[in-house]
Amino acid sequence: MVTLPLILGLLPSFAWLIFYLEEDPHPEPKKLLFEVFLAGALSTFIVLQVQILFNDWANFNGIIKYSFISFIVLAGIEEFFKFGAARLVIGKHPKDFDEPVDAMIYMIVAALGFAAVENVAAAVKTGSLAFETTTLRFIGATLLHTLSSGLLGYYWAKAMSLNKKWLLLTGFALATALHAFFNSLIIRYEPSVIPTIFLTILAIFILYDFEKLKKRTSLE
Repeated sequence: MVTLPLILGLLPSFAWLIFYLEEDPHPEPKKLLFEVFLAGALSTFIVLQVQILFNDWANFNGIIKYSFISFIVLAGIEEFFKFGAARLVIGKHPKDFDEPVDAMIYMIVAALGFAAVENVAAAVKTGSLAFETTTLRFIGATLLHTLSSGLLGYYWAKAMSLNKKWLLLTGFALATALHAFFNSLIIRYEPSVIPTIFLTILAIFILYDFEKLKKRTSLE
């Protein structure tokens, strides 16, 4: 039965979505947030195809599956398309992108849409273990997506505020590196508390950045 895994797969994204939106001092239009969430969700299908092409290329060229370059490229693909999804939608609604914290909110919402599709696929695949999968992804992959995209959103806001585009590239590089590092921890130490500790420490810094942007009222 697909209904239960579907519900369980969506729960982590919705739970984190509620948490972050409650932290937004000036909530964005619900319709726009839904569009960003949907764009993030749809981007997973493009990401999957691009990652398959990379894996085929890597295999053909003898690149080890869990090598440094594989972790970096695969993480970079996800971060790029999550950002692209948010940027594509927000570009059509500039009036609703008027505060620094908006960059982090929109990036996090796109990331949660992306994670929702991943979670549903994982829950459906595991079947009877869907509940355990949902629990693990709530504190693992879903949180990772919000943190890495939130970090990119922070640098996106800084790039716009200071008119320094290179800051966006810095944010992308950092988000990709952190994403890749977490993936390598999962492969090396699962099931261990080490990846969870890493996410907890990362969350502290990202939430600190979030609070800093909340205090600023303009992108100008």
